[in-house]
Amino acid sequence: MKIAFFTDCYLDLTGGITTAINAEKEELERRGHTVQIYSSAYPRSDREKQALAKKHIFPVPSCKIFGRGATPIARRPRVIEKWLMKNHPELQEFDIFYVHYEAGCSIAGLRLGSRLGIPTVQVMHGREDVGEAHIIPLGLRTFVAVMLDWFHSWYLPHPLKVRRDDYFAKTIASAKMWTLMVNHANYADLVITPSENFRNILTHYGVAREIVSLHHGVPDELTRTPVSPRKLSDNEKLRIVWHSRLSGEKRILPFLEALNLITEAKPFRATHSPYHLDVYGDGPDHPLAVTYAKLHRLDVAFHGNTDFKEIEQTIKEAHLDVLVSYNYDTFGMILIEAEALGTPVMIVDPALGEIVPTDGYILSAGPTPEQMAASIMQLIGCPSKVEEMSKIMIKNRHQVKISTSADRLESVFRELIRSRWKTSAKSPKNL
Repeated sequence: MKIAFFTDCYLDLTGGITTAINAEKEELERRGHTVQIYSSAYPRSDREKQALAKKHIFPVPSCKIFGRGATPIARRPRVIEKWLMKNHPELQEFDIFYVHYEAGCSIAGLRLGSRLGIPTVQVMHGREDVGEAHIIPLGLRTFVAVMLDWFHSWYLPHPLKVRRDDYFAKTIASAKMWTLMVNHANYADLVITPSENFRNILTHYGVAREIVSLHHGVPDELTRTPVSPRKLSDNEKLRIVWHSRLSGEKRILPFLEALNLITEAKPFRATHSPYHLDVYGDGPDHPLAVTYAKLHRLDVAFHGNTDFKEIEQTIKEAHLDVLVSYNYDTFGMILIEAEALGTPVMIVDPALGEIVPTDGYILSAGPTPEQMAASIMQLIGCPSKVEEMSKIMIKNRHQVKISTSADRLESVFRELIRSRWKTSAKSPKNL
């Protein structure tokens, strides 16, 4: 098959979407498929573009002025479509347009697929309503959401309007973002979500297309890395690892508050820190997190953006991996990376329990610092639980291989292409 990825979350960014796209690209290419990625990006020299082209990765026209650390923003979809047809006419012969995210480059992919008669698959990764609420100041959220919804409707029709409710669209701003997401999904021929929970939410808000729930995967070799069950000895520090963005929606600051509560708890006050936290990643809350950790003398090491090989070694040695986002993540790549390496995890959002094996994680009673602190102190007080959870993760690590999810992804693509043949005059291609 010839598969074109279109995404606004890939080049110049880190995170779960980027990791998932890389794993899928490498596995699909290993199986002999042709894969090309089109992504918004920061400005690049011709030499840099040539180097990316050798990997079949192509930056699309994007805005030239960026704030430091900001997300690259693609230009208007019509500009991108025109550029694609001029510079990549081979796209007319592709079998599948595989779209990730809901901004300019992604919109262009859906529109172009419709125009060329090529089946489109849209992956709905996450909660843009929550993302907008964390990025935009309170007084501007409604205005920004209305403008984003309006801009999106210029290019993709919005026949469905989501109204405020008591479920997830509790404000005008969140209702507008759900309107954008649902209409974007409905424009594709088929929708993929990374979890059954998010599939149910999208269906509730009006996604009428077939939705396939398909977990992401990690490179198979990661599940074959030699690992041993983690053991926490008496009086040994609980080694914790954080490897996601340092941002409001990921909740690094509430987690540091939880660690401070542990440090001040009576059993540990004026003696020793019962934990050590390694933090990998960057984001808007990085300076605040460093300042808070220094102010309260927390046992935390900040490593910034780091090659995964180094992070992998830390995960293999850690007693606990953490993902403390709440009502935001629909999957959480760090959860299956931890599972692949046999590391127990802590979550605070019950919906994320779908991703990892039962009894391989601890679920905080809630998202507050006090509740997270209580969960960690309970684990410190029962060190044998670390080994029990680690053994369960190791037993199930084979389930998160990218080859397993790629098998199903191939089937989804082939079935969609065959369905398109039945309603068109195109001849079958070699799949």
